[in-house]
Amino acid sequence: MDLTTPENTTSENATSANGATFENGAPLKLAVILSSNREGRFGPVIADWFLSRTAGRDDFSVDLIDLAEAELPTALSYQPGPGARAALAKVSPKLSAADAFVVLTPEYNHSFPASLKSLIDWHFTQWQAKPVGFVSYGGISGGLRAVEQLRQVFAEMHAVTVRDTVSFHNAATHFDGEGRHKDPTACDAAAKAMLDQLAWWGNALRTAKSTHPYGG
Repeated sequence: MDLTTPENTTSENATSANGATFENGAPLKLAVILSSNREGRFGPVIADWFLSRTAGRDDFSVDLIDLAEAELPTALSYQPGPGARAALAKVSPKLSAADAFVVLTPEYNHSFPASLKSLIDWHFTQWQAKPVGFVSYGGISGGLRAVEQLRQVFAEMHAVTVRDTVSFHNAATHFDGEGRHKDPTACDAAAKAMLDQLAWWGNALRTAKSTHPYGG
């Protein structure tokens, strides 16, 4: 899903309706990563809800990366074979082009899915000096234990994780049969806070890298 660039960009930098400043009038390219590839997963419901929250913002251009479709191999190699190269060709350019990321993750056994770890480990420079936000879901913990581990992993990749998250405890109970949240006030506010932080960091880091390339 790509959001159109505002038409009233008459100067080198423009301000969106959300108060974010665009460099040269360009929205931030946001890659939303749907990390679960488990059969019968609840992730698409969370993804549809979150994408509906980004649809009203003109400071992001959004691209969904569904790891159930990526088919990344778990056996890493410095010289990937044809199958791995084909799988990486589907996702690597999207990660490279992104200015920021939002990871949608469940919690499996106090951690995050192997599909997500594989995506992270197959890449390095694609994550550097970019902000990462989290939307998590699960049982009583709401996926927060997965998020805390992911903060450590992304720190190693030279990424910046934003403070605020969106978390769904006992996620399935909060949505109706059509995938609509039954009482969206709190989660909508949490999503806005997280996206506002992501926009600030995304613009700040993009501007910084335009004058001082990151040397991590």
